[in-house]
Amino acid sequence: MRHAILCCLLPLSSLLSAQETPPWPILKPADVTGPLPSTALLEESGDLSRLLHEANDRFLDREIERAVAERGKFWNRDLSSPEAYAKSVQPNRERLARMLGIDREVRPAPEGGNWFQIFEPILGDGSREGYAIRHVKWQAFGQVYGDGMIFQPAGQAKAQIVLVFDADSIEEEPVAAATLAKSGCRVLVVRLVDRGENQYRLSRREWVQRSAFVLGRTITGYEVLKIQSGIDCLLSDTDGKKLPLGVVGHGEGGRLALFAAALDERIDAALVSGAFGPREELWKEPADRNVFGLLREFGDAEIASLIAPRPLFIEHGTEPAYTYRAGADLELDFEKRTELPGKPGLLPKPNAAEIEGEAQRLRKLAAFVKTELSESDKALSGEAVSRLLDEFGLSVAEQASTQDGILPAIPDRTDELDRHNQQALIAAAGDRKRYFADLKTDSLETFQQTIEPYREKFRTEVIGDFELPLLPANARTRPYQVGEKTLSYEVVLDVMESGGETVFAYGILTLPKDLDLSSGERRPVVVCQHGLEGSPQDVIGEEGHKAYQAFATRLAERGFITFAPQNGYKYFDLFRMQQFKAQSIGRTLFSLIVPQHRQITDWLAAQPWVDSEKIAFYGLSYGGKSAMRIPPLVERYALSICSADFNEWVWKNAATDAESLRYSYANKGEYEIFEWNLGGTFNYAEMAALICPRPFMVERGHFDGVGPDEQVAFEFAKVRHLYAAKLGLADRCEIEWFAGPHAIHGVGSYAFLHRHLGWPEPTP
Repeated sequence: MRHAILCCLLPLSSLLSAQETPPWPILKPADVTGPLPSTALLEESGDLSRLLHEANDRFLDREIERAVAERGKFWNRDLSSPEAYAKSVQPNRERLARMLGIDREVRPAPEGGNWFQIFEPILGDGSREGYAIRHVKWQAFGQVYGDGMIFQPAGQAKAQIVLVFDADSIEEEPVAAATLAKSGCRVLVVRLVDRGENQYRLSRREWVQRSAFVLGRTITGYEVLKIQSGIDCLLSDTDGKKLPLGVVGHGEGGRLALFAAALDERIDAALVSGAFGPREELWKEPADRNVFGLLREFGDAEIASLIAPRPLFIEHGTEPAYTYRAGADLELDFEKRTELPGKPGLLPKPNAAEIEGEAQRLRKLAAFVKTELSESDKALSGEAVSRLLDEFGLSVAEQASTQDGILPAIPDRTDELDRHNQQALIAAAGDRKRYFADLKTDSLETFQQTIEPYREKFRTEVIGDFELPLLPANARTRPYQVGEKTLSYEVVLDVMESGGETVFAYGILTLPKDLDLSSGERRPVVVCQHGLEGSPQDVIGEEGHKAYQAFATRLAERGFITFAPQNGYKYFDLFRMQQFKAQSIGRTLFSLIVPQHRQITDWLAAQPWVDSEKIAFYGLSYGGKSAMRIPPLVERYALSICSADFNEWVWKNAATDAESLRYSYANKGEYEIFEWNLGGTFNYAEMAALICPRPFMVERGHFDGVGPDEQVAFEFAKVRHLYAAKLGLADRCEIEWFAGPHAIHGVGSYAFLHRHLGWPEPTP
């Protein structure tokens, strides 16, 4: 049992100087009444860790609402003419391309060999009544190919259509494509990666997305590129004739058709079926649909506004159904780990009123938009297709029968996309080097000047900042535990507010008993951070998780003040889904955690018994992950110790070869771990550069399964080179190797703290 201490309302200094035998009475929690001096009594009941996470969740909901309400600041529409309008939204079009990672790839030019590679005709000579079918592939980007079919009308084609069905609806492709071909269209059917599960029980789409996301790419962007390169081939294969070009899609294909038409002005008209509606609950959708920061600037109406003045036809009532680890209401059990490794997700099913509401938003945004809605119980049949063909001066032929198109098995391109990701992983080191080209290391002064713009990019583009002021701390405390040499308090601080929802910080402050508050003495503080699924209680006393070695208590026994915060990576799906909420508006979990630590360190620095210049951060595992991300953005941290986490982090997230998968997150259950474009910006060496010139240390057990020694050493060598070779700060950068597991070692790290915080080590 954890013990509490009766503090009453006496000055803390008198209690601290008391020498009773036993030194402190053992009392029940009900007997605890006294707060820390200059604070209010903490009266909140219940599990404070859970309350913190629930408050974070409500705050994120309000921030999504705020982001939607403030989208207008990203737009500067010129409504003076259709031509002026199209030009005025070009910056938005370019930002959308960057969000999808399309700007990271180069499509080969058709004259360089990007014509369709045509395979043997399908069934005999490929002929049908009114059209023929051939299986084709084409180079999309890098060594990635698009796959599909060409439906060629019997006579001269009057228009060209790119047709993209839902990822799991290939049986419907032949009928729609044949109908369009009989109507006089040359039709390119583009196949998508399906949602079937691979050997790791992940959908193949999430499998591709995970590595791609870390490398600044998305599977959405990859498939839009397949559509665009298919268009390159169509346009280069028309004998110089200009034919109207449309893109038609259903379900996942409808979503891609919307993106493609928004980004590619060569498309003359678009038909989006079963994929248009409110997008504010993007976080509920499958992981492969995650686009970092999308909702800050784009809902479906805003994406569609990039199509104007070209026509857009919207068909609804045919939305496909798909769920992974989720029922229709996405109810999840936040108390246990699931056996399946992927993100829970489901495809949205907006009702007619919601779709009409989004269409009305579109009409208000883009005065030149030509959009029409129709409802159907069967995808891409009837009114919507008729309206699209009307736009091209064509009429709908008699609908093809189900016998009109028996299509071949198309090769699974998942491995091809995975290989492309692995090539991007190899290239990522060079991407980061170019990204940091403006950093100067000829002197400490120039380094500190030139690192600041990168710290700002890390804050705004990688971690994300809500740009909200800190609230008054309104500190509330209550005694929590007494030890032989220490006493601890629970502490709650207000942090920031949005829409009436307040984020707060919670942690446990531990004081050495020999600290005399009345003497004016100020001591260093070590903030001791738990790891995944942890809590402050895990790092203090004798009952916490053994990997932590009660290091918050051990350090307090050595004379330091310690503070153990609750960070937001607990309760399984609860916090992981919060990551997707945050990422949908260009934020992350650390967008919440960083201001919590700013408030914690500000409050600590204001205490008369704290040396405000000597507040250190020391974290294990996910706390070590925190040690790489929080101190760069919290100026009051005087040093950082990363324990049981330091790694070649981009490799650990994106590598998928058999040997690397022993360590990689690519096939594991931490589906929230993937952060946007770290491959092109900040690996752990670059994050450590943001901590520099403050002291930085890595604590590494040889038998720690987070990664092999050689990867840890490889990444740390870059940090050591910066500190020691370039800046002459060898004494501020260390790594301690020890023959142990994923745990606090507390030898070299303790000596590091004593030395750099200027507090004498205890005598034996």
